[in-house]
Amino acid sequence: MLRLSKKADYALMAVKHLAQRGDVGSSSAREIAEQYDIPIELMAKVLQRLVQRGLLSSHQGTRGGYQLSRSPRQMTVADVIQAIDGPVTVTACSTDDSNCEQFAKCNVRDPLWRVRARILSALDECTIAELASEPPAPPHAAVLRTKSLGAQP
Repeated sequence: MLRLSKKADYALMAVKHLAQRGDVGSSSAREIAEQYDIPIELMAKVLQRLVQRGLLSSHQGTRGGYQLSRSPRQMTVADVIQAIDGPVTVTACSTDDSNCEQFAKCNVRDPLWRVRARILSALDECTIAELASEPPAPPHAAVLRTKSLGAQP
């Protein structure tokens, strides 16, 4: 199953939070962590990684905190995920440094590489501005939607 890491989830939440603030000012790691019930230490590490990768800028002092380093229209979901988790992979051989014993005989390698390219393309098309324009979901939206569709939980 394809799944984002918890750190990537938190990074996307933080970046969306910062994008929604716009030019209002910086947000501290504590502010973001408390708003979304995320451990402060983990949020601080995620934000620091995003600064190291050039997606955020940080400022010290009483008015300090974190801000997006570029426009949310110029930053994608793929940028954030790869800053935290590294390259998007689907199979063990999705990276150049793989040493798979089945590499030469594998009959699904090339099709799965194309699947990876499509996933990466979709993540690259979704900007942070697009994420930020989505209103927050009600707490039980998924449960309500499932029930309204007649599906069993």
